[in-house]
Amino acid sequence: METISEAAAYTLKFINQTHRSIFLTGKAGTGKTTLLKEIILTTHKNVVVVAPTGIAALNAGGVTIHSMFQLPFGGFIPANNVDAHVTDRVKFETKDTLRRHFRMSGQKKAVIQNMELLIIDEVSMLRADLLDAIDFMLQSVRKKRVPFGGVQVLFIGDLLQLPPVVRDEEWQTLRNYYTGKFFFHSHVVQQNPPLYIELSKIFRQTDDQFISVLNNLRNNEISQSDIAVLNQYVQPDFDLKANKGYIKLTTHNAKADAINADSLDELNGKLISLKAEIVDDFPDKIFPIDEYLHLKIGAQVMFVKNDLSFEKNYFNGKMGFIESVSSNEVRVHFPEENKTIDVEKYEWKNIRYSVNAMTKEIEEEVLGTFVHYPIKLAWAITVHKSQGLTFDKAALDVSQVFLPGQAYVALSRLRSLNGLILLSPLRMNGISSDKDVMDYAQHKAEETLLEQSLELETRKFIHNYLINTFEWSDLIQEWRNHLYSYKEDAEKSEKSKHVIWAKKQAAIIYDLESPAQKFISQLNKLFSDKDLDYNYISERINAAFNYFLKPIDDLVYEILWKIEEVKKAKKAKGFYEELLVLEELQIKAVLRLLKAKRLIEIVVSGELICKENLATDEIKNYKIKKMERLREDFKKANITLIEDDVDVQRYTSKKKEKSAIPKKATTEETYELWLKKHSIQEIAELRKLTTQTISGHLAKLIEAGKIQLTEILPDDKITELAEAFSGYTEASLIPLKDKFGDKFSWDELKLFKASLTQPITR
Repeated sequence: METISEAAAYTLKFINQTHRSIFLTGKAGTGKTTLLKEIILTTHKNVVVVAPTGIAALNAGGVTIHSMFQLPFGGFIPANNVDAHVTDRVKFETKDTLRRHFRMSGQKKAVIQNMELLIIDEVSMLRADLLDAIDFMLQSVRKKRVPFGGVQVLFIGDLLQLPPVVRDEEWQTLRNYYTGKFFFHSHVVQQNPPLYIELSKIFRQTDDQFISVLNNLRNNEISQSDIAVLNQYVQPDFDLKANKGYIKLTTHNAKADAINADSLDELNGKLISLKAEIVDDFPDKIFPIDEYLHLKIGAQVMFVKNDLSFEKNYFNGKMGFIESVSSNEVRVHFPEENKTIDVEKYEWKNIRYSVNAMTKEIEEEVLGTFVHYPIKLAWAITVHKSQGLTFDKAALDVSQVFLPGQAYVALSRLRSLNGLILLSPLRMNGISSDKDVMDYAQHKAEETLLEQSLELETRKFIHNYLINTFEWSDLIQEWRNHLYSYKEDAEKSEKSKHVIWAKKQAAIIYDLESPAQKFISQLNKLFSDKDLDYNYISERINAAFNYFLKPIDDLVYEILWKIEEVKKAKKAKGFYEELLVLEELQIKAVLRLLKAKRLIEIVVSGELICKENLATDEIKNYKIKKMERLREDFKKANITLIEDDVDVQRYTSKKKEKSAIPKKATTEETYELWLKKHSIQEIAELRKLTTQTISGHLAKLIEAGKIQLTEILPDDKITELAEAFSGYTEASLIPLKDKFGDKFSWDELKLFKASLTQPITR
């Protein structure tokens, strides 16, 4: 992060070196979204991001709560042995009905079982009953009767913005179980309060007077002098059409849509309609912006994303005007900077989570993409949709606010009072914040508490991490179950041939149980001392590592070998699936041991506990190396079998592998695939994007000097393009395209234009 506050630094440490659940909040403009991205980038934990709505999930880079936890829509009664209320207008689930009707894919179960950190964004919208349903599902799937099934939870949001939606008919039932509708009214939070951390450093506003007014408005402490300050900016007759660059904040979608449509209609010139590029699975209910963008030259627009490039030409909410537009080019002018830019398309991804078979890490899979210009008409917008945006100039009518906090949301979109226009005077009625929220805000942790809690929770985290590394009861029980299953199996079955092998391997893990428990007792004693000696603990961990690694590592090899054998056998699917369960637990045990050794090294050296320091090549490549060795050995011993490749995938999934999303810039992802000699078409298919989008990436890579135009286009085409561009000085490509028509495609023109910043090598 470019700038990080003390509260943000504490949050990162609590996430990475404790197991404590956190509620992260902050006023508008304090950098909650930026911190969320930093946490996802740097945490060493298996993380899943969810949000209450599809749009919120898309913006956070995650999935919806309902899809992740397979929850039906409707209320949740946090009890057993009660009737589920179902009417035409109201439906409730209970613990019993969720348990009875609960169906979840193996992939989703694996994600939940491997989850270490759950991030819930836009938590202001999260209902208390929905959070209790999440808690119930996590405990059920993970088979752990502790809060959230032992998962650390990070709640992020501003409770003074969008509140949860609970209909009156629902509340008539829920009031019997809850004192309020917010997430902190849930049973799980009431019984296990998260640490309350507030980001207070404001990056959006720098005007102390404006910041003071906003704080008072937020905290229900607004005074007559504050109102007087704001009412200096009242201009009821303000002419928006005569004052370009102002956006009107309204309270209803229909009103905002009508203003934008009428304003666009009044402009002269040709209407151009641009359609989003949608590839594969991207439901219309989560479209981040309208599928069709209707533009004319002179249209007032705003950006809905931050510029990810080095230039940082725009931010989320920046206003500009369409200077030129065609089906393949949009240029936006910023009058105050006297600057015009080519707008590049933005890629939104619809994802789902899965567990990497090799590393057991949770990864994202792209299901579909939505690619469009990240702009929308900006003569008007609703207060609701303005959340997260930053405006230099805005005209507000706060006389019609209809929810607590909406006046605060509207005003806090502005950078300063200089850009403010009030279309009517501010009045006290209708703008107070929710009393429950204000009361909950009293739980905010001060710095002294954060410091003390961090030290205590870090010690507890390291202690629990180490003892859980040697807690193999689930693994040992699975071996017991596996061994017992041979008694129930038919004597002449395929599985019965392997009973001696199973007894031999189970005996190895059984023999490790007692020394592992003794070592856990030793660790508990060491951590009970007031003055911890991490150097001595490190010595003991290394000794345990040397003692336990070989036998549990050998068991991984044995299981993988047996899986290779069983892949070839007929009528052995059940046996094969049992082995996969053993493999999952056995590899996790080894990886945990490797990570524990690395963790204590980091602690002793005083390094930060984070992904970069914890992720060693040995850990990342453990199963890959093991499989490489095994295949070589297997080939030597079973050469006639290994050559018969027809049945190798007999019991494995036939589904096409989904592409995992690396955490890097989209052009870099394309560049890596280009270096592997994939064609533009192949890259588009792998990344679930259109060839036009991939060509756009290649144009950027040409500009950056990473690839040459000659790698993409033939020499004769480059020669023709050079002649066409000779003497051409326009910034826009539209006149050139109009002149040459179909002789050159838009992609060819853009690629050549990008190459003009680089010398062409032949």
